[in-house]
Amino acid sequence: MKLFSSRTDARSDADLLEAIQNGNDSSLIGVLFSRYMHLVYGLCLKYLKNREDAQDAVMEIFESMESKLLVSKVQHFKSWLYMVSKNHCLMRLRKASSHEKINGSFMENEVIMHPIEEEAKIDEDLSALEECLQQLRDDQQQCVRLFYLKEHSYEEVSSLTSFALKKVKSYIQNGKRNLKICLEKSHVSE
Repeated sequence: MKLFSSRTDARSDADLLEAIQNGNDSSLIGVLFSRYMHLVYGLCLKYLKNREDAQDAVMEIFESMESKLLVSKVQHFKSWLYMVSKNHCLMRLRKASSHEKINGSFMENEVIMHPIEEEAKIDEDLSALEECLQQLRDDQQQCVRLFYLKEHSYEEVSSLTSFALKKVKSYIQNGKRNLKICLEKSHVSE
């Protein structure tokens, strides 16, 4: 994927940015962007997981550069470009996800078609969760129940149990890990 000529400019990123933002030469955007295009492509490929989509995203990001650079006060182009690229990819994924949800809602859903089977599965999962909760140490069980089931904050759990805040966080983290291990042994997916 090659967008620009191999002509290089010896000026620093900061000098090029200043020239662009002062409106001196918008063609310098291509020079500046070409320095980091391979990184933008790699980032887009990481998020979008498809070469064509990643290439399209790189082109869209480049096309938006002039307008964004004219309204943004950019000090570090490389890190700014990283955030712009990441946000662009996340927006594409979010947009694609919302289309899937909309399109998927019109299709028959197995849960809707067979609610009795799904209820039985949920009951099995809940009983397995309760059994695993019973197997936790008392302090972990108490903190996990208050935090996840009663939806108390760490501070509230700390005041209700009289455990130190760090202990509460530790008990919840360890309890969650132990629950996961127990549920995996029971063949229940999260």
